[in-house]
Amino acid sequence: MTMKTTTSTRNGFMRRAYDRMVEARSVQARRYVNGYLLSLDDATLAAHGYDREELEREGSTTTGF
Repeated sequence: MTMKTTTSTRNGFMRRAYDRMVEARSVQARRYVNGYLLSLDDATLAAHGYDREELEREGSTTTGF
């Protein structure tokens, strides 16, 4: 019983660590894409369903991964 609990805890830790890493990379990718989208003019953004104010609120970065 103890061995099963230890394995379960270790797997839970690894899963949480992986999920947090994926989430962090997703946020980083969104900011990178937002940086590019903010370089477009307002008409192009509107044509593709984006709002400049919302993109600015979400943040951006100009550096790569």
